[in-house]
Amino acid sequence: MDNMTKQKTINQSLWKACDTFRGNVDSSVYKDYILVMLFIKYLSDIYEEHLEEYSEKYNGDKVRIQRALKRDRFVLDEICTFDYLYSKRNENNIGEIINTALAHLEEENKIKLRGVFRNIDFNNKAILGDTKERNAMLKHLLEDFHVPELDLRPSKLNNEDIIGNSYMYLIERFASDAGKKGGEFFTPSMVSELLARLVKPKENDRIYDPTCGSGSLLIKVVNQVPSRKVAVYGQERNSQTHSLCKMNMFLNSIDDSKIERGDTISNPLHLEDDELKKFQVVVANPPFSLDKWAMGFAGSNEKFKMEANLDPYKRFQWGVPPKSRGDYAFILHMINSMADDGRMAVVLPHGVLFRSGSEGKIREKIIECNLLDSVVGLPENLFFGTGIPACVLVLKKGRKKSDVLFIDASGKENYTKETNQNVLTIKAVEEIADLYNDFKTVDKHTYVASKKELKENDYNLNIPRYVDTFIEEELVDMPTIKENIIKIQSEINRVEKQMQKYLNELGL
Repeated sequence: MDNMTKQKTINQSLWKACDTFRGNVDSSVYKDYILVMLFIKYLSDIYEEHLEEYSEKYNGDKVRIQRALKRDRFVLDEICTFDYLYSKRNENNIGEIINTALAHLEEENKIKLRGVFRNIDFNNKAILGDTKERNAMLKHLLEDFHVPELDLRPSKLNNEDIIGNSYMYLIERFASDAGKKGGEFFTPSMVSELLARLVKPKENDRIYDPTCGSGSLLIKVVNQVPSRKVAVYGQERNSQTHSLCKMNMFLNSIDDSKIERGDTISNPLHLEDDELKKFQVVVANPPFSLDKWAMGFAGSNEKFKMEANLDPYKRFQWGVPPKSRGDYAFILHMINSMADDGRMAVVLPHGVLFRSGSEGKIREKIIECNLLDSVVGLPENLFFGTGIPACVLVLKKGRKKSDVLFIDASGKENYTKETNQNVLTIKAVEEIADLYNDFKTVDKHTYVASKKELKENDYNLNIPRYVDTFIEEELVDMPTIKENIIKIQSEINRVEKQMQKYLNELGL
């Protein structure tokens, strides 16, 4: 067991490999190269180990060996392997060689890998510099991955999740390093865990994230189902992040996910009979208050104004969100994507709870249609790129009750402080999930509000209106304090007299 590859060892080796790029390329860009190389190294190590196994099993019969290799999860030829690329590390056109290998790997695995590497160019002069500089950088990168510590053969890994965990570790580190840009492709791990527990996925559910980023939230939801027998769907607008998501799914043993690339609001791609596909579970951490969210409908119209009838899927019949704040555009898309027994959880800025205008009218409709199940307030500074506190809205179709549970989890006891971020604790996640399941008023923590109360508050969902977390300070006992001051002064006088006596004896 001592010769097994440890999770911590892999993580440290991978993060050290990033030194090749630091100072030369921004981490929000070089993450793509590191993560692709990890993917290639992992596939190659599996290939090499299976090649050895099949060679021994079939006594070197090349035809039978190749037939067996063709049945693996991924098909690799020699020119696609990491060892082949490493052997070419000193070539003047190493960037071209890597690109060719990726294109061939994609071609050999069309169904799974179509388009995954298209947006990641290892021969990019603008990013990696002139030929000499680029070649040196790529040579070091290959050498960084060619170390004993990075033995990713299945027989050397403690469990099948270790490589997926490493990938998630890297993505989270890159998100933290990238600041605001990091928030575009990663939801903090414990926030994802919370959403996953709130939506309670079940076996055979269809699970959907309309703004899936690198896929971390979807994976947390899948992991809530012991058998992992679910169907996974996602959509991501950014092409590089879409590629990372696809690789992340494979490295976490989710081979049949359907991750599409495009603008979810103007061009939703998960359809059924020309209508939005319906899902039992919908989760998302959409970009907060996205400006110009409807520009995909505009075409060449310079005086464009979004109207409900422009959407062929009729998502905005309850109101069109303000053009500078797309929060409710995503909420309405998610509601319209829920099956009749659907559950959804979405992370949003607190403004969605109380802003008026069209957002207020949409919020009223959501409440009157009995979709809102719970509102959870989170601590501040949990998310990359913004220090503002966020909330989670939990919505359900087919609710039996009409009350709404408010949970205030914003207190300092619910997070730990790290260098740049606050981190929600697993204890807090478990307590929030328990409070949600209990669905009852707990003084200073939760409040169950009736629909009548919500209406009386003009459908304002601001959490402090419902959960009173104020703790009265104890009354000050002034007579006792006065008595204590007198005692202290008396003791000081006694000590001063004693000290003066000692000084006199010493002749001082």
